[in-house]
Amino acid sequence: MPTVGELLVSSLHEHSVDVVFGIPGTHNLGIYAHLERYGLRHVTPRHEQGAGYAADGYARVSGRPGVVITTSGPGVLNAAAAAGQAYSDSVPLLVISPGMPSEHHRGDGLLHETRDQSAALAAVCSASYRVTRPQDLPVLVAALFAEFASGRPRPVHLEIPYDLLDADVDPVPLPPPLPVALPAPDEGAVAAAARTLTAARRPVVVAGGGARAAAAELCRIAEALDAPVVTTANGKGVLSESHPLSLGAALHVPRVQELLAAADVVLAVGTELSETDTWNGPLRLSGRVVRVDVEAGQMHRNAVAAHPLTGDAAQVLSGLLKHLRSAPSIPRAPGRSGDTPVAPAVRSAVRAYGRRWRDVVDALRNALPADAVLTNDSAMACYFGAIAGFPVERPGRFLYPTGFGTLGYALPAAIGAAVARPGRPVAALSGDGGLQFTVNELATAVELGAPLPIVVVSNGGYGMIRQEMAERGQPAVGVDLTTPDFAAICRAYGGHGSHVTSPDELHDAVARALTVPGPTVVVVPEPPALSEPPSA
Repeated sequence: MPTVGELLVSSLHEHSVDVVFGIPGTHNLGIYAHLERYGLRHVTPRHEQGAGYAADGYARVSGRPGVVITTSGPGVLNAAAAAGQAYSDSVPLLVISPGMPSEHHRGDGLLHETRDQSAALAAVCSASYRVTRPQDLPVLVAALFAEFASGRPRPVHLEIPYDLLDADVDPVPLPPPLPVALPAPDEGAVAAAARTLTAARRPVVVAGGGARAAAAELCRIAEALDAPVVTTANGKGVLSESHPLSLGAALHVPRVQELLAAADVVLAVGTELSETDTWNGPLRLSGRVVRVDVEAGQMHRNAVAAHPLTGDAAQVLSGLLKHLRSAPSIPRAPGRSGDTPVAPAVRSAVRAYGRRWRDVVDALRNALPADAVLTNDSAMACYFGAIAGFPVERPGRFLYPTGFGTLGYALPAAIGAAVARPGRPVAALSGDGGLQFTVNELATAVELGAPLPIVVVSNGGYGMIRQEMAERGQPAVGVDLTTPDFAAICRAYGGHGSHVTSPDELHDAVARALTVPGPTVVVVPEPPALSEPPSA
């Protein structure tokens, strides 16, 4: 007879899960006993937070849910920060943990006892489910994977009492993956929105992470409208950033916000239009907003939609395109197309943004192949430099922890990206403060053996917080840190490492790192501050 642990693993296998990230512990061995039998690869990060970030990176690059297995109590709570990040960025993540036994009474003093583990995870996930009847487990797993595919994906926690994992259960049929029907837009609403877009003289398209699976359709819409396209950090690459209509991931750049304020119609696809992308609160939009989102509740958040179109982005954009093609010729206006004087001016402003970090970002971009994946941390070189300054050609090539804004994301997310796409170049960009949150994952990267350049821009601590303290006129407290020799740490783990002082040296070090197995830490000093602000 199968056990409940086997029932779980076989259900994951039924839904095409082929890799899990986690750390074995006393309470979850009933799950680990069956991973090899069902062909599930296991990657062992050195901390459960790293497991969560790695599964997040895997999901963003592969397009499939990432799966995390932890033990109870501190193990699953260590993964909570990663679950919070996945919730913020709409990443499908399944966090699986054992829970206290079925007949547990709070206060028994059991190992890893937590006052309310499921409630703790429910606070950062979209839901937390505790399985008490084994026969419910396969049905629940099928429902969760259908949920990941049918709407806005977000993390879910699945808890199984640890006394059940080794318990025998009557064989039950495994339900196959559920067919998913994405919400279809109202045809009349699509036609009305298309009429508004057709009449627009100064349209602008904003694409978020919800447009990643609609890249082809979005490109055709932008070309039909002759409209510039700006993306959020999570939407980066939805339109190739070498396309003449692309302004890149620059929703936070003041000159781009001025362009949006002057637009008579804004087509916003799969984006919250949130402060974490604009950096200055809600956008000032004087024109009409056509909004496309799979979640109806998003339609008026941060910008009221004149035309709310609920549904799958690719399906909605295809419907809009059908109406646009049958419409009369679209009027043109100065500043409309990529060859007018306005677009180069805006593009120049985007290029100038964060110019303090331009040489570092350019050296990294030029050293990496066009199809490389770059993972980022909440570091100044990333949000001031790479978001707008590191061009990518397709979605899923630039990973950044927006919203929740965790530190320590870059390295483990790069590990997950490398697992998701073996053979595709992957690099990480971090600061010396952020890397120390998950520097132990260098050991995981060594075990994987894939080439992995890790560029660390060092400023001796928490540079952005130090700057904010100075701007407030308060003393710098807790921000000046002892910086270890990251290159030596990586070598101690069995990887490689070096220090560089110029963009040329950085380029060459990253290029070399792509040719050797395992991680290579490349430490570069933060460029000196300029007399102008970062947006100059």
